[in-house]
Amino acid sequence: MRATNGAARHKMIKRLMKRAKGFWSGRHKMYRVACEAVKRAEVQAFVGRKLKKRTFRSLWIKRISTACRAEGITYSRLIAALQKADIRLDRKQLSELAINQPAAFKDVVAKAKAVA
Repeated sequence: MRATNGAARHKMIKRLMKRAKGFWSGRHKMYRVACEAVKRAEVQAFVGRKLKKRTFRSLWIKRISTACRAEGITYSRLIAALQKADIRLDRKQLSELAINQPAAFKDVVAKAKAVA
């Protein structure tokens, strides 16, 4: 007969139950239910990491757009002008400039306007 309750099996179950710690009701007590819950949680975590990148990018774009309007240029025209001027700043860097160093952001916009 095949042994199914060896040390390796206990270790595997213990590892999975540790990952299910804090889950609600039987999801942290019962192995079969916990197994499904952990698998689903991992899928959701993967999706969440991808969504996080999207939401941050949209936040940066909104910040840049707002700062651009104050300088008298639209976001799309600024991005196009930056590409023409060969100024390689990504949206995260531009957003940080717009918030923390408005003078530097003005200079970047002025250079972009000169090319466009």
